[in-house]
Amino acid sequence: MTMTVPAVRREARGNGGWAFPDLVVEAWGDAACFTRPELKAERVSYQVMTPSAARGVLEAIFWKPQFRYVVRRIEVLRPVSWLRVRRNEVKSMISPQDVKRLQGDRRHRYDVESDRDQRSTLALRDVRYRIHAQIVVAPDALAGSAKYPPASEEKYREQLRRRVERGACFSQPFLGCREFAASFGKADPQESPVRFSEELGVMLHSIEYGEDGESYRWFRASVVDGVLEVPQEPLPGDAVMMPSASRRATGPGV
Repeated sequence: MTMTVPAVRREARGNGGWAFPDLVVEAWGDAACFTRPELKAERVSYQVMTPSAARGVLEAIFWKPQFRYVVRRIEVLRPVSWLRVRRNEVKSMISPQDVKRLQGDRRHRYDVESDRDQRSTLALRDVRYRIHAQIVVAPDALAGSAKYPPASEEKYREQLRRRVERGACFSQPFLGCREFAASFGKADPQESPVRFSEELGVMLHSIEYGEDGESYRWFRASVVDGVLEVPQEPLPGDAVMMPSASRRATGPGV
């Protein structure tokens, strides 16, 4: 379901085209890993949180199918510090054929111990980020129906704000990998972005779902004085060529 704000409506608004100020949530944790997509076997994190990871934190706190989050800016509130860990993972990735086989034959089993592999992860240590985001409500939710009244952006904004203040969430937020749990709360005015500027290369902007499956959209990311600005529109679909092979090793010596 595609949900966009018409260009004419955006131009007539303030705050970069948005009617309301950004929703601001801080997230922090002891470790994080926002994996770069071009690396195959072992995980190496970007230097900062990605927009998709920020969206995941917000959706863990509060989400409904009637709206989506648009991450506009991420502020880095702690110096970049690295942590290397080794974790037990599996070599292979489950395929659609494996899913059908499991569904069709209840006796079929996957032996994780025979597929076990230990891999290195270059993660981030002691992270804290300030997420700036907006809410975009689906057109059909705004229009309402015979069963449901029209939804409003203000209602969802207030629900998110109350949940952040109470520390409530639907599921435990995490920072890139599920074992790296995240804490969250309101913006702390005493926290300010670190002095950090760097080009990060291509970064995932969003995932679009269509009849042909998932399609990934990208943008050129750069941090300036501790702030990662996320553009409204990603790069064209053919602007980034990603490897078609699996990012997992498939056998010895790979």
